[in-house]
Amino acid sequence: NGTTEEVKKIVTTLNEAEVPSEDVVEVVVSPPFVFLTLVKSLLRSDFHVAAQNCWVRKGGAFTGEISAEMLVNLGIPWVIIGHSERRALLNESNEFVGDKVAYAVSQGVKAIACIGETLEQRESGSTMAVVAAQTKAIAEKVTNWENVVLAYEPVWAIGTGKVATPAQAQEVHCELRKWLNDNVNSEVAASTRIIYGGSVNGANCNELAAQPDVDGFLVGGASLK
Repeated sequence: NGTTEEVKKIVTTLNEAEVPSEDVVEVVVSPPFVFLTLVKSLLRSDFHVAAQNCWVRKGGAFTGEISAEMLVNLGIPWVIIGHSERRALLNESNEFVGDKVAYAVSQGVKAIACIGETLEQRESGSTMAVVAAQTKAIAEKVTNWENVVLAYEPVWAIGTGKVATPAQAQEVHCELRKWLNDNVNSEVAASTRIIYGGSVNGANCNELAAQPDVDGFLVGGASLK
């Protein structure tokens, strides 16, 4: 999304917003690659910038891809990896996403790693099996979880107007935390932020935020308003 004019307008809105201090809430905005430096140059210093994706390993002959090293060079501290749209439309596998997260983190870029199930998977009762497999692929490659944020995005709730109920979101977030506790360690389970994405907006965010295991949001369409 976006033109230079639209992006500048959103940044102005963000710059004027009243937001709690960084020790309360960390704000990260993720424009398309072509606007990264523009946004970084205009955005208030207490907000940070993320890329929407990056390449799986060191740069080279991979036309059209952007490497983690380039993000570091531009001073971009965050990257979103494995968004459901990339998994679905570009066939990024669990393993590929795990490799990407590990490589970005190894280069000093913090990763927002996305996981989530489709409507078909939820209706067949395999939600936890799906998100556990996606998380396992990341856990097998990542040694330091300090710079990883997990974003649970039920695919059936992205841009559809359907939102997971606060109870549904909490249930999955709680199970993910248990998974980290059992398969990584209790410290990682307690400290890793698990954020929710899927038709989050101003009307439903307070109720979702009240859930004990929902640590923040990955906001999609509503972020353009």
